[in-house]
Amino acid sequence: MKLTVVNHPLVQHKLAILRDKHTGNKEFRELAEEVTLLLAYEAMRDLELDPVTIETPLTTMTAHMLSGKKLAVVAILRAGLVMVDGILKLVPAAKVGHIGLYRDPETLKPVEYYCKLPSDIAERRVFLLDPMLATAGSAVHALSILKRKGAQQIKLMSIIAAPEGIRRVQETHPDVEIVVAAVDSHLNDHGYIVPGLGDAGDRIYGTR
Repeated sequence: MKLTVVNHPLVQHKLAILRDKHTGNKEFRELAEEVTLLLAYEAMRDLELDPVTIETPLTTMTAHMLSGKKLAVVAILRAGLVMVDGILKLVPAAKVGHIGLYRDPETLKPVEYYCKLPSDIAERRVFLLDPMLATAGSAVHALSILKRKGAQQIKLMSIIAAPEGIRRVQETHPDVEIVVAAVDSHLNDHGYIVPGLGDAGDRIYGTR
């Protein structure tokens, strides 16, 4: 399974500000959206193109535009929502889905509480959005849901990942490509990515 780490200078610069504990909620949301846009640039590098004939102010030429292949972005609630607009700025015609999961306090396993996907998800290339790939419990569960609904071409996009989370996705969904801005050192005893950036949901929405 392919892992793509987008280490472009712009990504790394914005990521450094995201990590800083002094970065406020508004700036955090804006930066997360900008990093997502740059990640999407790489994640969508293999989209198909079709030749089209257009007229420039000077002449007629053959140009290339995205083929009719349908796209979908699916956010894992709640933190994944911050990544949606970054992608829609690039491909506004993409449809959006949502998967809501929470972790059972006793079993520590993800529990699905909401799922709303495009009705034709099986016909679309899907980009699953989860800012922090830590233990990968939510991502693995969401990938299983997407596959049960018929999705076949799926990429997982995260801003920061831990080696443990990457390994788990690779073991359970080896066909899914992962695109991230950084792979950090490890998970601590509470399942947080180190050095990470803290709880993405809390920093996005100002909750603690």
